[in-house]
Amino acid sequence: MRLRDRFSNWLYNRIEKRMNKDLGGSVRFPSIYVNDSNVLESSDVYELMQDISNQLMLSDIVVEDAEGNEIRNDPALSILRNPNSYLTQSEFIKLMANTYLLDGEVYPIYTNEQLHLAANIQTELDNRLNLHFKIGSTEIPPDMIRQVKNIGTSHLKGVGILNLGRRTLEGVMNAEKALTDKYIKGGLLAFLLKLDAHINPGNGAQKKLIKRILDQLEEIDETRSIKMIPLGKGYNIETLKSPVDDEKILSYLNVYKKDLGKYLGIDVDTYRSLIKNDLEKAMMYLHNKAVKPIMRNFEEHLSVLFFGTNSSKRIKFKINILNFVPYSTKTNIAYNLVRTMVARPDDAREMLGFEQLGTEEAMKLYISKDLIAGEDLGKATADSLKGGDDDSDTGDEDS
Repeated sequence: MRLRDRFSNWLYNRIEKRMNKDLGGSVRFPSIYVNDSNVLESSDVYELMQDISNQLMLSDIVVEDAEGNEIRNDPALSILRNPNSYLTQSEFIKLMANTYLLDGEVYPIYTNEQLHLAANIQTELDNRLNLHFKIGSTEIPPDMIRQVKNIGTSHLKGVGILNLGRRTLEGVMNAEKALTDKYIKGGLLAFLLKLDAHINPGNGAQKKLIKRILDQLEEIDETRSIKMIPLGKGYNIETLKSPVDDEKILSYLNVYKKDLGKYLGIDVDTYRSLIKNDLEKAMMYLHNKAVKPIMRNFEEHLSVLFFGTNSSKRIKFKINILNFVPYSTKTNIAYNLVRTMVARPDDAREMLGFEQLGTEEAMKLYISKDLIAGEDLGKATADSLKGGDDDSDTGDEDS
């Protein structure tokens, strides 16, 4: 039975190819196979990856010692600011994050006082559980390279959206392509030519007629164009319904586009709802769900790459989440920090983008009277009215 089916399929394909060749007809179902070069053509994937990698790109990179104190003049900082001759720090971090999200792993290499991202790396463990890195037949010393992995269930390979969400990605991108192609062409239109006679590729007159009809249909490139195609007895042209059903494709996209965010660690419905109502909460949601784990992974690997495993120095990414809130909100935050003695006036000025004053008053801590403990309110008011005693702020007096 199988042999007969295979022969029938082979014969059918031969006849179809012969008909297409002789009569000029063709049926195509174009499709997209997801890879590194086209995955960002999906607008949803691009948007989510931009939001994640932009937070990392906007972070401040510092070097800290074992006590958490910043080391401002460490050579690693100048290399990170200018990693190589073709990428800035922002571009390098963004590319590193995007590669990590797509492929599930990224390979920073530190060589000749420059930082690069390597491609086509093969990794393997020897019998002593030492990791080896190769590009082709060339082995790279392990102290020059790190494999930053988005860990799934393998200790040797990370997982990214190209692995985890390939089937969903291909479905979404093909659905988007079908709709886009349809409207780029002004709508898909197909015709069915009915003949009373048998279609014979060897019939020259019949072949010539079909070709002329096809030529006239292909010449219609504007919606206002009108073509009249006279047909004799036994010939009829009917319009076929477009195979692209907009409603079904949109329903498919509404369901499966949201799944792409889950492969990046984000619930799209929650994220977009927060963006509409509270941008600060949306950025914190994105930070805690997706950015913070990546940031920690990058810190650990870059620290080992620059300083080795025995050093107490560490690379740190610091993100100021206030960069993502409206200015009015930032002003309220600054006001409350000052009046609760958390920040000085100069700290608030710096937060809001102004230069610090550097005066004695601007560097003091202040507290609002409505925040003084109830039992001390009377004393604070009395001190205020009489100008305050010299020792009133020492806290040495009995209450």
